Amino acid sequence: MPERTETADVVVVGCGPGGAVLAYLLARSGVDVVLVERAATFEREYRGFGWNPGVIRLFDEMDLLEDVLALSHETVTDGAFSLYGEEISVLDFDLLDTDYPYALMMEQPALLECLVDNASTYDNFTFYPATTVRDIPTNTSERTRGVEARDRNADEDVAFETQCVVGADGRYSTVRGSVGIDPGLYQSPIDLVWFKLPSGVVDAGAQGRIDRNGVLLYFGLGGGDLQIGYLVRSGEWSSIREGGFDAFSQQVAEIDPHVGSAMGAHLDGFRDTTLLDVAPGIADTWCRDGLLLIGDAAHTASPIGAQGNPLAVEDAVVAHDLLVDALTDTDDILDTEILCELETRRRTHVEQVISLQRRAASNLAFWLDYGGYVPPRLVRGVTKMAGWIVPRSRWVRRLIETFALGDRSVSVARAHFTEYPV
Repeated sequence: MPERTETADVVVVGCGPGGAVLAYLLARSGVDVVLVERAATFEREYRGFGWNPGVIRLFDEMDLLEDVLALSHETVTDGAFSLYGEEISVLDFDLLDTDYPYALMMEQPALLECLVDNASTYDNFTFYPATTVRDIPTNTSERTRGVEARDRNADEDVAFETQCVVGADGRYSTVRGSVGIDPGLYQSPIDLVWFKLPSGVVDAGAQGRIDRNGVLLYFGLGGGDLQIGYLVRSGEWSSIREGGFDAFSQQVAEIDPHVGSAMGAHLDGFRDTTLLDVAPGIADTWCRDGLLLIGDAAHTASPIGAQGNPLAVEDAVVAHDLLVDALTDTDDILDTEILCELETRRRTHVEQVISLQRRAASNLAFWLDYGGYVPPRLVRGVTKMAGWIVPRSRWVRRLIETFALGDRSVSVARAHFTEYPV
C-alpha cells in the first residue's frame, strides 16, 4: 500500500522534451500538474539533440525562445554533406518559408532544467525527480485512475490520483507497457553507434560524410562536444566489437581519418560508445480512459532527420490545448473519446514522418551494402547535379520542409495562459 497519496489534475510521467514542455504549458494555464521523472538529475544520456525551425517557432510562442537561445548551443543555417569529398548543400534554411531560418543543436540537460525552472514559478506545478513509476492502476471499469511510484528521495511509496496520466516516458515507456499497449515497432535495416569527441579535433563543417567505406554524422552540441554517429547494418555491432576497438577505429578512419585518429586519443574504448536502437514505430492507440501517450511513448522516431524532439514537442502543444479544454468540462477521469482527439490531429503527420525515416533508412542500408562498388567519378557527377536540383525541386523541398518545419498547423494555445510575462 502507498505510504502517501498526492492528487493533481494531470500527472505527466517522463521529463523529456515532450513531458517538460507539456508540464510547463499546463502549469502556466492554471492546471494542477505533477511531473514525475525516474532519474535523479538532468545529467543523463539522451538520444535527441536537434531542434528544427518548427520547434523554435513553438518555443517563441511559449515565450521561452530567449531562455533557450541563452543556453549553450550551435546554430545550423545550412545543412551540408560531404559525398566522396564533394560538399553538397541539402538544406539552405534561408530558402524555407519560416521566420526562424535555422536549427539548434544542443545537449538536453540544460534545456530540461530551463523548462522545469520556468514551470516551477507556478504554485500549481510539482516536480518529482528520482521517482520510479511501478504501476498504472485502473478501477473496475478499466479506467486509469493514477500512478503508483517509489519516491526515492523520500524513501517511500506514493500514489498520484489524477484525471489524466500522460505517458511521456520515451521509447521504452513504462506507462505504455503497464497498460499493455504495443509500441508497433518496425524492423530497421540499420543501427547507429554514437560517441563524443572534443570540438575542434576534427573538421565538422558538414553535418555528415558519405564515402564508399560508410557513413558518418556530425553534430556540434555547443559546450565543447561533438557528437559522432557511425552507421552500421542491423545486428553488425556485436561482430565489430569482437574485432576490437583498434579495428573499429580503423573502419571509421577509412571514412574520416581525423575522426579515426582522434578516437584513440579521446575515447576509452567501446565503453565510450553507445549503440542506439533506431527502429521506429507507431502504437496502435495513444489513449485509454484517463491515459494519454505522447512523443516516443506513442510513436517512436528514429534519429534520421532529428525528428524525435520536434514530434514530442508538437504533441505536447496539442495535448495542452486538448487537456485544458477537457478539464474545464469535468472533474472526472477524462474519457478515451476526448483524449483520442490528440491522435486524430497528429497521426497523419506522424505517419508521414515515420514513413520518410524508414525510406531513408532503407536507402542508407543500400549504400552500406553497395556504395563501395560505385565509381567515385559517377558519385561526384551526381553530387554536382544534386547540388543544382535539390534547392530547385518543389517535390524535394516539400519533403525537406516536412522534416524542417514540422506540422505547421500546430500552434500554442496562448489563450489558455492565466498570465503573460511582462
